[in-house]
Amino acid sequence: MTEFLFYGGSLVLSILLGMFIIPKILLISYKKKLFDLPDGRKVHTMPIPRLGGLSFFPVILITLCMTMGICYFPGVHFHPDDSVRMLYSFCFLSVGCMLLYLVGVTDDLIGVGYRYKFLCQIVAALLLALSGEWLNSLGGLLGIHALPPAVGMAITVFIVIYITNAINLIDGIDGLASGLSCIALAVLAIMYALRGEFIYVVLSLSTLGILTPFWFYNVFGNARRGHKLFMGDAGSLTLGYVLSILVIHLSAAPPSEGKSEASDMVIAFSTLLVPLLDVARVVLHRLRNHKNPFLPDKNHIHHKLIRAGLRVRSTMVCILLISLIFIGMNLWLVDFLDINVLLIADIVLWTFMHLAINHRIKIKEKGKLKRTV
Repeated sequence: MTEFLFYGGSLVLSILLGMFIIPKILLISYKKKLFDLPDGRKVHTMPIPRLGGLSFFPVILITLCMTMGICYFPGVHFHPDDSVRMLYSFCFLSVGCMLLYLVGVTDDLIGVGYRYKFLCQIVAALLLALSGEWLNSLGGLLGIHALPPAVGMAITVFIVIYITNAINLIDGIDGLASGLSCIALAVLAIMYALRGEFIYVVLSLSTLGILTPFWFYNVFGNARRGHKLFMGDAGSLTLGYVLSILVIHLSAAPPSEGKSEASDMVIAFSTLLVPLLDVARVVLHRLRNHKNPFLPDKNHIHHKLIRAGLRVRSTMVCILLISLIFIGMNLWLVDFLDINVLLIADIVLWTFMHLAINHRIKIKEKGKLKRTV
């Protein structure tokens, strides 16, 4: 029961800090005119602050440290089993997260080239692997189970870069990246609570806490009254790195009692399946058309749904529902299907969904053409 009080306290503290800090960021953004200006690729039509992500890393760090500090405060007889073991890893993870946070802040203020951002992502990913958090098994994917350290660390670096960029690239309309992340964090927090891994539950809930007020400002804030803001790269890079830590640890940790080796890994990656599949499809599309895979375009799932006729907020709700469907489906099927069959089923479902969207876009464009003629 004591740990649940700490869980609730960390969530509430993070929410309260976000409610205090985010209005201050809005005030500074408008005073200093630090805006994300609209262009042909973006959905918004008026200048909006994009420094909401400045609150993410400080609030997560404060909440995590405050919670752990109270656990060891004199007179508090609750010492989580994983806290001392995590101290070594936490130092490396904090450096990696701070690195990406600072790169994101720099990009939001003056701009940073994608090569430099990519290099910093590699360094942050290496710090995660060096901390001891690396994928030690593929759970039977492609018939592979245990991984040697060098291979596991290399795959971990790839996954961190993949997840971080997936969150960054899916951040294209109000509430989408933060909404998908909230769903993922809630599921991951439950999984870690069932495992009894205190520090990871607190990390999940601390991140969920700061995202909650941000999501409401981002989705329901009135831009004309100065109440709306975006997370920017400082937010998306921080968020992507934290989610990478949570997903990799859950995938690499010993399996829960009564579960197969692959179960936790399937659940972990299912929480981010929509952004992961979307970025893979977009990159393949760019390469097939001989375009730079690092340069932005308007071929993400949210762009396609808007072209198909959905409004921006309806698009956000639709994609969040798609994410919940994938998570629910994989949770249900993970005990019945082989991991390889389940992955193929996810890709097939994703492909048919995009074929349906493409068909709808063609019908809509034909209708427009007829009206112009």
